[in-house]
Amino acid sequence: MAFAELLERAGGGGLFQALQVFTLLLPSILVPPQLLMENFSAAIPGHRCWAHVLDNSSEAPANLTSEALLTISIPPGPNHEPHQCLRFRQPQWQLLDPNATATNWSEAATEPCVDGWVYDHSTFTSTIVSEWDLVCEYQGLKPMGQSIYMAGVLMGSVFWGLLSDRFGRKPVLSWCCLQVALANTSTIFASNFLIYCGLRFLSAFGVAGIIMISVTLVAEWTTTRRRAVTITIVGCSYSLGQMTLGAMAFVLRDWRALQLAMSTPFFAIFLISWWLPESARWLIIMGKPEQALRELKKVSRINGHKEATKSLTVEVLMTSMEEEVASSKARKSVLDLFLVPVLRWRSCSMFLVSFSQMISYYGLVLDLQNLGSDIFLLQVLFGAVDLLARATTTFLLSFLGRRMTLASFQTIAGLSILANILVPQDLQTLRVAFAVLGKGCFGISLTSISVYKPELYPTVLRMTADGFLQSAGRLGAVLGPLIRLTRQALPLLAPISYGVIPIVSSLILLLFLPETQGLPLPDTIQDLESQKSAAARGKHQEVIITESTWF
Repeated sequence: MAFAELLERAGGGGLFQALQVFTLLLPSILVPPQLLMENFSAAIPGHRCWAHVLDNSSEAPANLTSEALLTISIPPGPNHEPHQCLRFRQPQWQLLDPNATATNWSEAATEPCVDGWVYDHSTFTSTIVSEWDLVCEYQGLKPMGQSIYMAGVLMGSVFWGLLSDRFGRKPVLSWCCLQVALANTSTIFASNFLIYCGLRFLSAFGVAGIIMISVTLVAEWTTTRRRAVTITIVGCSYSLGQMTLGAMAFVLRDWRALQLAMSTPFFAIFLISWWLPESARWLIIMGKPEQALRELKKVSRINGHKEATKSLTVEVLMTSMEEEVASSKARKSVLDLFLVPVLRWRSCSMFLVSFSQMISYYGLVLDLQNLGSDIFLLQVLFGAVDLLARATTTFLLSFLGRRMTLASFQTIAGLSILANILVPQDLQTLRVAFAVLGKGCFGISLTSISVYKPELYPTVLRMTADGFLQSAGRLGAVLGPLIRLTRQALPLLAPISYGVIPIVSSLILLLFLPETQGLPLPDTIQDLESQKSAAARGKHQEVIITESTWF
């Protein structure tokens, strides 16, 4: 009897599972706002240099309008708007002459914004950019801060995965919720950008644990036939979180207010999470059958299966899980992903696919201001399209297969990003349409890879492979914002990279990875070898049939 049968006896689809999913939906909805919040809290408002005559009312002539004062104080920029990073050293009174031209002033007459900047507060009352002047020569600090946050998620993915295997899922999940609540709330008191980045790093560290452990707990307390549905529901909550962020940012235009609104619910989640039972499967494998029995009986009582509380004993648990306990003792390492021939190409190819998805995905979703003027509506559209994509992925996988669905939609996402390079900035509607199309395609490919990954690796290496590929994806998420640092010197490098990389990885996927649709999950490396041999025989037979029909 496997654990799935034990779970059926305790109630594999009852009130407990509904309450568990509802509880874990709350942090899942709030995780995307943490990842994408800097689209709003770090939005770049319109700005110009502070100028004495223009911004010091005691020096301004009473007979001149604000437009005239702007003309003599700030030189025109590349788009004939007031320059954002330069000002005149001295007021250029000759520019008030109607016949004046650009030749009436020279570069020598300008200087950087030595007295700071004046910001447009019509859209946002305050952002971290206006708070700490992350503009002009300091504009590279914003994407660097985003990469520091993603580095926290990368390191947290590794750390919490190891810790949850050692100390359990429930205490680690509760601690991560508390860490996110404390670190994120503390950012509103940050006195400088360095402290802000440090607190955001700690928050990201905790967010990584919430992402991993919430899905694991759902999977380990749900029966096989209901697992896909429940994980899909949790996945859809991420889409709702994206839409929630857009709506909250529209209402709360101050970055501290938005940060506080998206952080304080984690205190409540921390308290609520303590009712969740520990994973009974993990407890049995770790040699704690008595505690596992208590958790199973608790679940059976909630689900109304009173007879299970009498029939379940420690001996029944240990007999049922004998094979799983034995296999857990023969642990594998990450090196096996590259030393075993059948896994080598799969691991290398999937590393590139995971990396390419995340570098392009976060390059797209963390740069909303470059895609359209109404970033609030764009964020909501991104969430709605993501929700639709996740809902339709199951049908696409059954129709096109795993490999073709993943490769085709990843390619379309890359082409959408490349297409936006050719669209002028003033055609905002078309730019938004391409961006939303790319976001939807990324949603489908991300859901597809979550289905495809487990089918490529045997049970003894499945979690090891998932941790390795998660790290590859987070590495891409770190590098995605950093590529934007080259925007001034090489403005096309970032969009070309975001578009080309997923297309190339799609070709690698089609060339080196097998189709797994309809195949059972492999438990051992020998199962993978058998699948490979069966696929080879099938192709050989198909070639013979084709040749026999030539004449």
